[in-house]
Amino acid sequence: MRQHQLRSDLERQRVGAFQLPLGLEPVDLPEPVQGFVLDYVPGEEDPVTGEVTPDTYSFQVTVSHERILPIYRNAVQLLGDEVTPVIEVGSRDAFRSLDVFMTPEPIPVGDFLRGFGQYRAVLMEDANIGIGANSDEPFVEVFLDSWKGLLINVPIAMRWEVERMLHQHDLAEVPETWPLELDRRATSPTVVRDVLSAGVPGSAEPEDLTRPDFEEVLMQLREMFGLELNVDRSSNLDEGGRPLGRTLWYAVALARPIDPEAVDSDRTATEGAARSDGAYVNLWLAATCLDEVEDLVESRLEELDLEYLGLYSCDRVAHDERPEALNDLSPRPATSEVFFIDIDPW
Repeated sequence: MRQHQLRSDLERQRVGAFQLPLGLEPVDLPEPVQGFVLDYVPGEEDPVTGEVTPDTYSFQVTVSHERILPIYRNAVQLLGDEVTPVIEVGSRDAFRSLDVFMTPEPIPVGDFLRGFGQYRAVLMEDANIGIGANSDEPFVEVFLDSWKGLLINVPIAMRWEVERMLHQHDLAEVPETWPLELDRRATSPTVVRDVLSAGVPGSAEPEDLTRPDFEEVLMQLREMFGLELNVDRSSNLDEGGRPLGRTLWYAVALARPIDPEAVDSDRTATEGAARSDGAYVNLWLAATCLDEVEDLVESRLEELDLEYLGLYSCDRVAHDERPEALNDLSPRPATSEVFFIDIDPW
């Protein structure tokens, strides 16, 4: 596994006395009020299972970047012995703004804490990613968002425990931290910067292809925690829950040779190279759901004598954003199929 490293050419930005993570550069960003906003959240009934979540208090903590890590470390101590890790990243999918990854089953809280520690530098500085965990006993959620604000949700009985902890960090309840009008602006008040040392165009740092980029680090986190994209894999819905039918997809799969010693004469040089070690396999295809995407990808790779190892990334693509080679493709593809494939050997 390749080890990530932060860029050394980035200067930390600030607005007034408020320091930002390295991944954020202010454009027209006001200085926030440091403290926490407290809200009461009534419990809800799950329409599928009928289970009712308890009433909770939600603490939204906003502090200068150099102060957030000790508060986060105290907050995760509120979690139970088993937790469900959650990661959120901005989505490239044409019909979804956010990709949420979760574990299908809880894991020991110690495993989550060790994983966070291993990737702490990028998780604390990269504005592309938010990370947290939930526990059922007690019913607690702790989430560090992409701007490195901290959300703490706890049952009613734990309110004073959280308030005491925050007071120990010299934080008080405030009516507002970031101005609410930020969400209503037509343009973003910040620019997100790449923080990983993996060859960033235009940066003062030399290209280092031995280091993983953000997508590879995300893949490492997914493998370490056992995270899965939190979508219905058997349907194809937009963010509002409307069915889309068959759509265009762009997928990058991981593959390795089924038999590294076997090299057929009818394979291209690129495919032969992929068979010796492994490869990223780029595919454009039409499908009705994520399950069908994986079936099509696995079947196509088997035809190339490649073992399917999983999806590195997979996004739906708007018809207007299709590649030139698919100019004749209908907005509603008639069949599910792989249109073309490109193999990038490791």
